[in-house]
Amino acid sequence: WRSSATCKPWQTGRFLPRLWERCQPPSPKGVITTAGQGQQLGTQEKPTLEDLEMPLARTETENLFQEQPETGNPYLEDALLRSYLKTHLPPKVLEEVNQDLERFGNRLLTEIKPLGWECELNPPTFRQYDAWGRRVDHIATSSAWRRMKEVAAEEGLIAEAYERRYSNWSRLHQAKKKKKKKKKTGGFNCPLAMTDGAAKVIESLKDAFDQKKKKKKKKNWTSGQWMTERKKKKKKKKKTKTVARKQPDGTYRLYGFKWFTSAADSDVTLTLARVADAEGQEKKKKKKKKNSEGAEGSGGLSLFFLKVRDEEGKLNSIQVQRLKDKLGTRQMATAELWLDGAKAELISAEGRGVASISNMLNITRIHNVIGAVASMRRMISLSREYARRRVAFGKLLKDHPLHMQTIARMEQTRGAFLLLMKKKKKKKKKKTNTASEQDQLLLRLLIPVAKLYTGKQASAVVKKKKKKKKKKGYMEDTGLPVKKKKKKKKKQQEKQKKFPPEKKKKKKKKNYYSPAASKKLEIASSTAKLEPAVKQTRDAVGSLRRFTQGAGSKGAVTMELAARDFSYALARIYAGALLIEHAARPDASSTDISAARRWCNQELCPVATELRNGGYEAEEALLDRALVYEGSPACGSRL
Repeated sequence: WRSSATCKPWQTGRFLPRLWERCQPPSPKGVITTAGQGQQLGTQEKPTLEDLEMPLARTETENLFQEQPETGNPYLEDALLRSYLKTHLPPKVLEEVNQDLERFGNRLLTEIKPLGWECELNPPTFRQYDAWGRRVDHIATSSAWRRMKEVAAEEGLIAEAYERRYSNWSRLHQAKKKKKKKKKTGGFNCPLAMTDGAAKVIESLKDAFDQKKKKKKKKNWTSGQWMTERKKKKKKKKKTKTVARKQPDGTYRLYGFKWFTSAADSDVTLTLARVADAEGQEKKKKKKKKNSEGAEGSGGLSLFFLKVRDEEGKLNSIQVQRLKDKLGTRQMATAELWLDGAKAELISAEGRGVASISNMLNITRIHNVIGAVASMRRMISLSREYARRRVAFGKLLKDHPLHMQTIARMEQTRGAFLLLMKKKKKKKKKKTNTASEQDQLLLRLLIPVAKLYTGKQASAVVKKKKKKKKKKGYMEDTGLPVKKKKKKKKKQQEKQKKFPPEKKKKKKKKNYYSPAASKKLEIASSTAKLEPAVKQTRDAVGSLRRFTQGAGSKGAVTMELAARDFSYALARIYAGALLIEHAARPDASSTDISAARRWCNQELCPVATELRNGGYEAEEALLDRALVYEGSPACGSRL
């Protein structure tokens, strides 16, 4: 029992019997009970009005709250990025890029980060009718979202790649700024990626392209990407139903329904449609063999460019059905739209829309990798700062070897970063017409592989980070759940952006992957500390080569089952070779060597291991289905 002087009611004018009961000394004359039980207070003196009005003295609670981890300038804290730029950039370019990225890092902390959080708290809203019953289809975005567009233009986040201020290094500079911005404003990076992709496609259209390049003028454009349509019933053909009717002035009018239109508040967009004849019927084309589902797929599609609104701000014969209430990217307006005669320009050869839009898809895939790498780096930065503040079992988390081991294992982002940089370098060569056949084929291979693998990596790293922060990792006001949701969203969008490749004549291609990976290992052959990593990677290259050589004799089911592991093997082996190459530099640090060795200690070629274990046999596919649907009505259906 303690003195009742420290146990007063917590709110003026109210009496908490149970609290008061705990604060009283034992009384032999009576028992204090709650009034709610209908019992009377005993002979003990009742509390006076003065007692009731005195505030409850509480224990200080400040030490019960966790100190918030704060990261500094993201460029100055990224040692791997700075060492990479120092190795690869010419001195004069390095000096200018260093200054710009440091300045931009400060702006991220002081201006862009608060804008990103405001965008998250104020998602877009949709008003279909005004007060007088007129249809307006108005999508309202927050002032912070609109300011984000201005900041992106001021910083040249898209124009940088096209103005080529740093010649061949401009794309690399753009990627670094985008990577740092992604850490603070995940939602706005999606329209930036689509704008960059659209700029690549419409670079030949001078008027539209010049508008995108004017980064410091008041009017700047962002672009959407309207591809996905509503799925049809199983018995009907699955194909794009949007049609384009040519007008006397050479433009087209588009009619159709777009089920998933990203960045619906953008100024322009690229979209696919089938060209119709004068009677409005789809033009006849040569009969092609249908795919396995009996669908015509993407054949006959053409690519169109359209402005979303006219000069007065009115929609271009477009009706907004609704905004999508979607996971993750709540900041961005994604809608279902009816195109009811939207005016558009044909920018591809007729029937060659998918081939023409491949540039856009490749650019957006690269932006996806940028986002994944940025998210992982952000999570690691927060984890190490949190470990400097959180106390558990009498000492800081950073002083617990097991905790440090877990964060160190999250540093797999280094392999993802070097994959990204390799893609950027090869993209730069292709743009400047200095890319060899080997460079072009590797770029074609690495872009989708890196997008797949880094997306999976990022999800795993973000999940670990959330667990490191315990309950705080799941609180919306910390901003951390947003990261997890965005990575899930990327997985969903991947399914919505796939188009079957157009048929081409088959030609035998030389294997450039294995020699390219092996060449990087030769650089480290004289570095003793890297010998184990070099051997592991060479063994993995050999295993992968043997798998590909025998792939032709495998059945379709086997190859489908092996597809994901095969992609993982491509990514892990090449990233391992890049890490070894980076660690073999004369000025490499001990952490560079450690990162390379740790990466190569994992299973680098999972497809070979699983093949030896019989995991890709047709019987395994049957067992997979039986295991999943055991007890379900679908259990008896055929594979």
